[in-house]
Amino acid sequence: MSPNAHITSHRKPRRTATQSWVVRTGVAGGVLSTLAVAGAGSATAAEKPVEATVEMPAVNAALATSIAQSAAATQQTAFDYQDRAQQDEATSKVEAAAKKAADEAERKAEAERKAAAAKEKREKEEARASRANERQSLSSKSAAQTSEDADADAPASSSSKSSGTATGSTASLVSFLRAQVGKAYVMGSTGPSSYDCSGLVMAAYSQIGIDLPRVSQDQSTAGTQVSTSNLQVGDILYWGSAGSAYHVAVYIGGGKFIGAQNPSTGIVERDMSYSPPTGAVRVL
Repeated sequence: MSPNAHITSHRKPRRTATQSWVVRTGVAGGVLSTLAVAGAGSATAAEKPVEATVEMPAVNAALATSIAQSAAATQQTAFDYQDRAQQDEATSKVEAAAKKAADEAERKAEAERKAAAAKEKREKEEARASRANERQSLSSKSAAQTSEDADADAPASSSSKSSGTATGSTASLVSFLRAQVGKAYVMGSTGPSSYDCSGLVMAAYSQIGIDLPRVSQDQSTAGTQVSTSNLQVGDILYWGSAGSAYHVAVYIGGGKFIGAQNPSTGIVERDMSYSPPTGAVRVL
């Protein structure tokens, strides 16, 4: 083969100017189209923030409303708690006052029960003493009769006092005592509507200007001890031992005495034989 033989070229054939123009025009059009699409996309993208900006006031208003509602609910809850606390405090005060009143009523009731029990005990003791006296009277009738006989044989000077014909202060004493007969026996009472035994004796002697101790134990030693067989009007009779006597009365002559006997009988006038005394003292 000749070295000058024609060798096929691998280069692409040149395009004509027309073809180049068409290509360039197409490329430019594609670029412009791309730019137009991109511009349209950018415009669309640019419009979105505007839409978001328009929606923000609505979102903010809803959030503010929600916050306001939550704050109102919180405030209402606080008010409810405060009101409940005030109600609880008022209830506690009422309950405390009621408890205090109930305790006070219970204390008063207990005091009244104790007082009633003490009174009942005293009355039982008086009743026992009265029954004991009655039993003693049955076994001492003969001694009483002997006492009356001794009074009958006494001198005239003392007979006038023991026979019930008292004069002067003793007459006033007997008159006062007889005016009290029939009144009630009440433990601790000193008149004028009721008495206990020592209260009556003290009140009677106070009418004639003589002050005596208040209780029977002391009254049984207030004067000179005398025998029950040699009594005078106005002598204080006592039952029990001197200094610890449990009952007293006043001898009014004629073998009789007046005393506040017990709650059942009240103030009575009785014969000595009804309940012979243990001893006597003279204060006149």
